[in-house]
Amino acid sequence: MTSKVDLSEFLTAYIAEADEQLRIGNARLLAIEAASRKGEHDRRSLRELFRSMHTLKGLSSMVDVEPVVAIAHHVESVLREADRQGSALPVAASDVILRAIRAMEQRVRAMAAGKPPAAAPPDLVAALAAIAPGAAPAVERGPTVAFTLEPAVEQKLDGFERDLVVRGVSQGRRAVRLDYAPTAERAARGLSINTVRERLGALADIIRVVPLSRAAGARGGSAITFAILLVTDADDAALAAASGVDESAIVPFAQRAPSSEGSAAIVEDEAPDADLAEEVAPRANLLRVDARRLDETMDRLSSLIVTRSRIANAIARLAATGADTRELTQVAQENARQLRDLRASILQVRMVPVVEMLERLPLMVRSLMRTSGRQVRLEVEAAGAELDKAVAERLFPAIVHLVRNAVDHGIEPAEARIAAGKPAEGTIRIACSARSSTRLELVIADDGRGIDGAALARRAGVPVPDGEISLLELLCRPGLSTRDEATTTSGRGLGMDIVKRTVEGLGGEITLRTGAGQGTTFTLRVPLTVAIVDAFVVECAGERMVVPVSVIDEIVEVEPEQVVRPPHADDGVAAPLGIVERRGESMVLYSLASLLGSPPGAEGPVRKALVVRRAGEPVGFVLDRVLGQQEAVVRPLVDPLVRVPGISAATDLGDGRPTLVLDLLSLLGRVRRRPALLAQPAQPRPLLAGGTGGAA
Repeated sequence: MTSKVDLSEFLTAYIAEADEQLRIGNARLLAIEAASRKGEHDRRSLRELFRSMHTLKGLSSMVDVEPVVAIAHHVESVLREADRQGSALPVAASDVILRAIRAMEQRVRAMAAGKPPAAAPPDLVAALAAIAPGAAPAVERGPTVAFTLEPAVEQKLDGFERDLVVRGVSQGRRAVRLDYAPTAERAARGLSINTVRERLGALADIIRVVPLSRAAGARGGSAITFAILLVTDADDAALAAASGVDESAIVPFAQRAPSSEGSAAIVEDEAPDADLAEEVAPRANLLRVDARRLDETMDRLSSLIVTRSRIANAIARLAATGADTRELTQVAQENARQLRDLRASILQVRMVPVVEMLERLPLMVRSLMRTSGRQVRLEVEAAGAELDKAVAERLFPAIVHLVRNAVDHGIEPAEARIAAGKPAEGTIRIACSARSSTRLELVIADDGRGIDGAALARRAGVPVPDGEISLLELLCRPGLSTRDEATTTSGRGLGMDIVKRTVEGLGGEITLRTGAGQGTTFTLRVPLTVAIVDAFVVECAGERMVVPVSVIDEIVEVEPEQVVRPPHADDGVAAPLGIVERRGESMVLYSLASLLGSPPGAEGPVRKALVVRRAGEPVGFVLDRVLGQQEAVVRPLVDPLVRVPGISAATDLGDGRPTLVLDLLSLLGRVRRRPALLAQPAQPRPLLAGGTGGAA
């Protein structure tokens, strides 16, 4: 009797690889469906889907996740039959395979959470079996194949895998078992069950990997042995060299036996699995790393940057006493360059392709099409753009809301589109590009009905917006919805509010462009990373603050005689300081100190203004001084008790005191939404007057 095998040490690698194969499976299934809608058969995608399912089945067998093995096996059968039929995959089959992939995803997620995976759903297995009733191989008279496996291993083989062995032996190939036991010495040589499996896969067809405990007859001193069953043309020496085992660990497990009267063997006229295995793309030279390790590395780098700032401050104090600090300054400058290079390298590792973040959207759009009855085509243009993984994970829910709204609210029903002279199928286009070395621009556009500002205003009981900026503010009002009843996709009035808070929380900006009958376009501009940023250190009302460089369009000097001051109303509405001309366009100026509720500093003959753009319009924030530029480690303020509009985070510039990080775009949005609140008599606020200890 086989004892329980502890495979927990292999689960991390299994989950990462299983996620990859399921991702490929989803993408290939959608490609097959897209080809079917055009009346074409995508044989290449079908075979890639088959390979993903076959690989996933082998991986799941290796770590004894039998529910995934069972589901993947039945999907394989459907795909083999579809390949026999000329790569035609019925629409009903696509739906069932999608259910199967989701079921496998759920079981892989359960394994990741340390929970046992649920058994394969009987109704799903029955549905898959019903799709490919002709998948069973033909039975003909011929030579029999004798298996010489112990029961603990042979009982793991299903009928499909036994057929593969019989076919291979019938074609003159060898069926061998290779026992691999992980050891510290093999690990030091770079050999693990995953690398061995990959190397053997280049020399043989891997039928099954069966984990066995030492009590089940494992060779070697390891507590676990993997019995790898292969069908191959390679000799034992090549297999031993690829796996790092002795040739004695390789033994035949199935051979031809003389046929007798009445005996039967499974022999097929053709080998579809050989066809399905063609065109195997080489594996990319990738190394999977747990994201938590990268987060830890970034935290250590953050500490080094703070320490560098402390060293710079100490050198400045020494220089103030008259000490010779030239050599120390040179060492500190070289260290700063090295840290910048290290930061760039770590950030590059943390970057993920935007297209990888967006690849889950086609499945969501497919589901929304079914529930809404709309006809929608999703186009994605990422152009190789990349984004910090942490930013991508925070941004993705906002993108989901925008795409869901486009399908549910923007795209008209097919009949309405045809009546308006449009194609029956609506289009949602997502385009992404790097606007600079620090910011990314993401455009989500649809060709639907557009946003009716008057109807939205009536719904909210407010005046009609006078422009797209005001319309966006109204659209993002919490609780506002154009539906009378909530559905599974919309109607709760939360989506756009979440989108705006997410984008602004990242230090980004969202803009809107819409036209009646022409569609709607949302443009999101976000920083590539938010952990360590280049920032300007500024002084305002006697307080030192930090502003990310990526937000600032430029820094200008403001002379009092250049400012045109508008008449101030006495209605309690906060007015700007004035307007200045900047390269042929007008720019509104605000006092940063006044907006933060702090007493203004002493006005000099010339003051600085930080220029940002909102919806393409320049706006200047006047402050006292710009102290310099340096890297800053950003610590977001997540506690709602210490969050203040216009303040997004805190940082340490090396002196041990928390320094506030300004969010000028959010502050400007607050000015335009609620000007009366900002017009109250200026009072010193604890957050800016030395009460930052709790915030940090």
